[in-house]
Amino acid sequence: MTARSIQFIAYGALSLPLAMVALPIYVQAPAYYTSRLGMPLSTAGVILFLVRLVDAAQDPLFGRWADTLARSGRIPAALSISAVCLAAAFAALWMPMVAGSALAIWFAAALVAVYAAHSFMNVTYLAWGARVARDSDGLTQAAAWREGAGLLGVLIASAVPSWLLSGEGSVPRQVMVPFIALFFVLLAAALWGLRLAPPWHAPRMPPGHAGRVSADASMQGVWGAVRGNGPFRRILLPYFLNGLSVAIPACLAVFFIEDRLGAMHWVAPSLGLYFLAAAMGLPLWVQISRRIGPRRAWRAAMCVAIMAFVWTATLGPGDLLPFLAACIGSGFALGADLALPPVLLAQCIPDREGSGAYFGIWTLIGKLCLALSALMLPGLAWLGYRPGAPAVGAPGLALALAYAGLPCLLKFAALMALRTKSPTAIVTEEYQ
Repeated sequence: MTARSIQFIAYGALSLPLAMVALPIYVQAPAYYTSRLGMPLSTAGVILFLVRLVDAAQDPLFGRWADTLARSGRIPAALSISAVCLAAAFAALWMPMVAGSALAIWFAAALVAVYAAHSFMNVTYLAWGARVARDSDGLTQAAAWREGAGLLGVLIASAVPSWLLSGEGSVPRQVMVPFIALFFVLLAAALWGLRLAPPWHAPRMPPGHAGRVSADASMQGVWGAVRGNGPFRRILLPYFLNGLSVAIPACLAVFFIEDRLGAMHWVAPSLGLYFLAAAMGLPLWVQISRRIGPRRAWRAAMCVAIMAFVWTATLGPGDLLPFLAACIGSGFALGADLALPPVLLAQCIPDREGSGAYFGIWTLIGKLCLALSALMLPGLAWLGYRPGAPAVGAPGLALALAYAGLPCLLKFAALMALRTKSPTAIVTEEYQ
């Protein structure tokens, strides 16, 4: 193993604990607060939507801030402080100290704290990844190690919380303690390992410029720093559409498996199989990207995802085996969704510009997708669906179409929107 590979592994390790936080708050937390703690589904949906909007709005500002911290060499200290805040907020999310009407306030406050700490770490971490190498192969390798570690974290997060939450005799507010403790240990180890990661090569700025950047750390200032980049603007639409096609099933997965398929004990195995398939497909998509380029490889993966997942909308009670097959096929395509879009973005960023602002807007788009996906919950409640009850008839059909039909339409729209010149070619034209 080369020294460069060791550096990429050290960089990628932080993705594991970050993914362990992301999946539970996006997938299991809504079901936990509604099914286990008694919060109304519509209330949970509205809270998720509003909090995710706040979360999305702060990402570009975090990205701008990360650029400033990178120039002064304070990234490691900032990540350590954020990690302590994230650990405390994550524990509070799963161990609420209140009940009744106050539970909604606790849920919202805990989510805001978790999202803020996680978002700063994630935006900074992704922006770092755009500066660990200057060649496409190096960027792809770093992204592959990062997303591979993230998938391992997702596998842990899909199996352990679901197993813990399935215990009938467990106390709800204590059931997640083992998972929280495991997260603490892995987060501390990953932060220690970052000492071996490639340094963040911040662009050299003219004297006095850094101060002006810091003073203009507003939403308008962030967008003003990147709006002249045509290649970046052109990949935002397909990224948004594709992100929404992934966010909606993630939000509805637990409800679909438990109430539509009637397979309550298959939540963890299904999610685990889905992300295991993504982990198996990730190195193959990296190899395909090296041969045909990341843009064409990503489009091929979208086709695979649609073909594997679209017929899931026709499944109903008892159709477990066909659903597991869909998990394998769509999970295999997910590997490309994870590894290739950040590479396309990194290729859009000129060497003279900071990467934090770009990734701040990039993650804003992803968070907006998650916020919009939360609106599916009150929409399904209005159509008659109730969590914990068999989803049959019209409510069951609505759940199935929302879970699989609409995402495939969005994925196809993303595929069509990506039919443009590659970002690398456009960058060459516009910045030479």
